[in-house]
Amino acid sequence: MISPSYLLHAPKFRPPISQFPLLSPYLISRLHLSLSFHQFAPSKPRLKPSLDGDCPNLLRHKDWLSQPEVIRIFQTLKDPNFALPLLAQLETRKDYNPNESLYATIINKLAVAKDFDGIEALMQKIKTDRKCRLSDGFFRSVIKIYGHSAGRINTAIKTLFDMPDYKCWPSVATFNCVLNLLVTTKQFEVVHEVYVGASKLGVEIDACCLNIIIKGLCECGKIEDALKVLDEFPQQKCSPTVRSFSTIMHGLCERGRVDESFRLLERMEVEGVEVDAVVFNILISGLRKRGRMEEGVELFDRMMLKGCKPNAGTYQEVLYCLLDSKRFSEAKALMERMIDGGINPSFESYKVVIQGFCGESVVEDVEWALRKLVGSGFVPKMGMWKRMVECLISDKNGVVSDCALYAVMDGK
Repeated sequence: MISPSYLLHAPKFRPPISQFPLLSPYLISRLHLSLSFHQFAPSKPRLKPSLDGDCPNLLRHKDWLSQPEVIRIFQTLKDPNFALPLLAQLETRKDYNPNESLYATIINKLAVAKDFDGIEALMQKIKTDRKCRLSDGFFRSVIKIYGHSAGRINTAIKTLFDMPDYKCWPSVATFNCVLNLLVTTKQFEVVHEVYVGASKLGVEIDACCLNIIIKGLCECGKIEDALKVLDEFPQQKCSPTVRSFSTIMHGLCERGRVDESFRLLERMEVEGVEVDAVVFNILISGLRKRGRMEEGVELFDRMMLKGCKPNAGTYQEVLYCLLDSKRFSEAKALMERMIDGGINPSFESYKVVIQGFCGESVVEDVEWALRKLVGSGFVPKMGMWKRMVECLISDKNGVVSDCALYAVMDGK
């Protein structure tokens, strides 16, 4: 064998491409590989390959293609449509030894090219060849590509149930990934079919799985069935979470069944499930939509007494309750509290409170609201300017305030 040291000092002679049957001249002319294998720090000196001319040498030399080098070839492949042809050429090598990383790289390249048929063909080949073991995470990534990128929901489901044929059993995380995909794409009629197949796949149902089922049932209007799933938790040796209850509460409130949501709140307290801000937000919003604003404000006070920290959504829901009740002074106080805490009230909140202050002819509060509105990055609309200027000009003292002058000078 010719030593590498000799190659370093040998005359620059390059045999014609036709002598290398591994790659066709057309493929070589189209492959644009940016190879930089110096980063792998080989133990002995090697020839640095050029972009095209040395590709045949690179693919034929038994000492040149380690697994990281093979993966690097596919990672730097500019045209992903050549991924499968190049893989076919590499398969002719004696040192060809594919692993999960290689297959994952090729599949990602095919996904970029939107060659989803190619991915299916490769997956079938992997199943037939069985040259390496694949992990649960590998299949989860493929399922996400089928479901989210390709929109091939049936193929995603089939991949899940085919995993044992690849000598890999799905984890509950991969199983839940498929369930969540079905709910997200509103394939509600298929959710139960997949769910009952958990035992065939050796999957143990967990709380996350049941929460996905609850979400799907609520979204398709089957609230009663969702409530029954709460009783399924003990049978599966797990406990309902705050998300289990809040999802059903949201479904009930959306249908005006607020009192039933409060019964679930009582059940949470009995079962020792800690209530969070999301639950209170759902309940306060449900009360407001039913015209029970006063109860919404009282529930906020109750929340604070329980030591549950409100979030931005909580403050906004309570603010809407105060505005709907025309309690503008209290609304102003809450807005100041929100701003001090780094929470910006919505544009609609500013609009309503400005209208309220204008109706009460409280000039100072109108100016305050306008300055806060502009300071938050919002731009008042023409109707709001008109209402404010009318209020300010009609001030009982007959004095046009700085705010009115600012509006007129700005040509609003």
